[in-house]
Amino acid sequence: MAELKERTFIAIKPDGVQRGIIGEVIKRFEMKGFKLVGMKMLHASEDLLMKHYVDLKDRPFFPTLINYMRSGPVVAMVWEGKGVVKTGRVMLGETNPADSKPGTIRGDFCIDVSKNIIHGSDSVESANKEISLWFKDDELVNYSSCAFSWLY
Repeated sequence: MAELKERTFIAIKPDGVQRGIIGEVIKRFEMKGFKLVGMKMLHASEDLLMKHYVDLKDRPFFPTLINYMRSGPVVAMVWEGKGVVKTGRVMLGETNPADSKPGTIRGDFCIDVSKNIIHGSDSVESANKEISLWFKDDELVNYSSCAFSWLY
């Protein structure tokens, strides 16, 4: 039963917000059967982004990435469901949109790797870390979905 409560962190980046695909992303995750348990729109602080992307700090593109993520609002979300981390990554597509298949979010909406619309946790461990960075415990909602018995 614990695998049904797996959570992932998904963030629609500033270009995705500006291009108006928030609803499309939510729709795809809901249609798949995942449950939204947290969502907020914010201007991410430099401190938050430095912590979030700490594993990339030595990469030459790091300053550009931070500036890009600070260029506009971000929609931060937490989704829950069986295999949501792995399935979510498949739904997003490859980091480089040129390598993403049609039908994925990046395959359908992106052209350039530097503006790739969305972030998704790459492991359960990363998801837990990212969720705790972006959300306080009381910002996440536990509830029973009426669709649960139709999904599992």
